[in-house]
Amino acid sequence: MALLIKNVRAIDPSIKLDEVVDIIVRDGKVVEVGHNLSIPKGVSYDYSGKILMPGFFDMHVHFRDPGFEYKEDIASGSRAAAAGGFTGVATMPNTKPTCDTAEIVAYQIAEAQKENKVKLYPIGAITQGLKGEALSEMGLMAKAGAVGFSDDGRGVQSAGMLRTAMEYAQQFSKPLISHCEDESLSNHGVMNESAKSDELGLAGWPTIGENIQIERDIKLAQLTNSKLHIAHLTNAEGMEAVRKGKEQGVAVSCEVTPHHLFLSEDDIDAAYNVNLKMNPPLRTREDMLKLQDGLIRGDIDCVASDHAPHAPHEKDVNFEDSPFGILGLETSFALIHTNLVANNKMSYDRLVEVMAINPRKILGLPQVQVKEGSDADFVIVDPLESWVFSEADIYSKSKNTPFLNYSFIGRVSDTIVNGYFTYQDKQIVE
Repeated sequence: MALLIKNVRAIDPSIKLDEVVDIIVRDGKVVEVGHNLSIPKGVSYDYSGKILMPGFFDMHVHFRDPGFEYKEDIASGSRAAAAGGFTGVATMPNTKPTCDTAEIVAYQIAEAQKENKVKLYPIGAITQGLKGEALSEMGLMAKAGAVGFSDDGRGVQSAGMLRTAMEYAQQFSKPLISHCEDESLSNHGVMNESAKSDELGLAGWPTIGENIQIERDIKLAQLTNSKLHIAHLTNAEGMEAVRKGKEQGVAVSCEVTPHHLFLSEDDIDAAYNVNLKMNPPLRTREDMLKLQDGLIRGDIDCVASDHAPHAPHEKDVNFEDSPFGILGLETSFALIHTNLVANNKMSYDRLVEVMAINPRKILGLPQVQVKEGSDADFVIVDPLESWVFSEADIYSKSKNTPFLNYSFIGRVSDTIVNGYFTYQDKQIVE
């Protein structure tokens, strides 16, 4: 199919592009970027006033498939991704059975290709069944298409096991993605350990339980000369540890979620909103603000949603018994744009870096660029649209989000994958 995108402001810092242009796409590739372009056949759309960027990439999502399809499956997760402007995602392995074999990696990729809404890249488990006892089939999973390895949902408790995994993963040039949690310290905690947890009578989960493993894992990556990525960073001390690791030459990167950027323990009150229960938990307001600064400054490499759907009956219990996690794909851009870009705290260039360029770089994937020859995987946004997020905007099977009825500035209007619309005029394309 031939597609002509007219009069769009294209932003791509990887090629120093920020200009109103026309773009011709044919057979899934960009064939020309310029001005006053035309095509003899195909479809043409005028996007005056809108912004086109390389499609977003979320390197930390839970699509629950196989095993927990009542929460989410690859079809519904793919639709949620498209609605959020994502053209690629990396899926975490805490499925049932665990994604610790080549067969499950291949299954996930095949299911996503059937749906054809997003490019899906599985993350394989570090250890069999996420138990931390024996290594998974890393080599076979890498050959089948896994782009990294993680026991996300649990921290690898044994330093010796993690060292072995790092040394093994080096053979495949894949990063280990570390869920940093010392379970002997976080045990039974349901929110950040502080005066606030005491006030609410909730079991506390101390920041040190995260930071001990961040420090440990960085030292192990230095020892083994391995690639390490710290998942869902929540606090300033952990961020500083990653920054120092980089200064020392360690191949370490980190991500932050929108909910840790814009929510804190102060948002949890006597209403005990279960959609504020995260793993790792929301930290202090001071941590939240320092994470924002770190993202803008460059100490944090990327944004990842940690999209974690749960069925309504699972969340409709008391705070202590509710499962951890919230939806994230459909609100990630809106949260970053509203809170950091629309008020000029962060540039569009930096938004593209943290939501599109750096996640692909960390996982060793090809970049998407607004230039001839690139895959036509783009997101188009209306930077001025004011809107209120509602359940009607959710394509996930689940509805567990604290951001219902939030007012946003800036909205994804269209998502294009391989030259075809997967989301157009704020609707999924079937």
